[in-house]
Amino acid sequence: MNRGHGAMFMMSLVNKMGERLTIRALMQIDRLQPKFAAYNGATVQGSIPLAGDTVLIGEFAPGNEVFRLIDIALKASRAEATSQIVEREFGFFILRSPYNAQINAAREAILNELGMKLEDRIKPAVESTQIITSVEPYQAQLLNKWSSGSLVVPGQTLGIVECSPAAYISIAGNEAEKSALIDIVQVRAVGRFGRLFITGTEDSVKTAIQAACDALAEVQGRTP
Repeated sequence: MNRGHGAMFMMSLVNKMGERLTIRALMQIDRLQPKFAAYNGATVQGSIPLAGDTVLIGEFAPGNEVFRLIDIALKASRAEATSQIVEREFGFFILRSPYNAQINAAREAILNELGMKLEDRIKPAVESTQIITSVEPYQAQLLNKWSSGSLVVPGQTLGIVECSPAAYISIAGNEAEKSALIDIVQVRAVGRFGRLFITGTEDSVKTAIQAACDALAEVQGRTP
């Protein structure tokens, strides 16, 4: 590596405050499932994803890096911006396209800019899972106060998956829907932990949670 290239590489990894950039999550999800796509369409800020679309989801630290990285990805592809969020600690984004090749181009543009590989992302970990059978009416109503998706009906089974980094919960949600007939109540993909809330029959919820956990386990990355 020559001197000039080395300096550019370090600039891409360290911001002006001396904070090292971390790829907390970076994933491509092909073939968005109908309910997961509908949930995202109801909650995102920008271009609305449709069933069958491909999305690129990222979470970075420091959070402000997402502004620069989204700019690079959009200029290198015909992907469209769906979400751009910077919260207290991390930055989060979603890009979408009906064409895999456009998301591939966006992903590679980000990685090339950083001089990093996909395997440099943090590997997700399942922090907890819960299954609550025959949800009580009062708890159902409390859950419905902040639900952005399907409403919880008393008597249903509620399943919860919690993972870190938070953005990876999106993979869990899409795979859960692929595996079983469930409804998506909430997908919280921003913050330190991601949480997925689903409902259905007891058997379908158990199947969906297992599929979600298996999908997270298959993601390659480094252990923080």
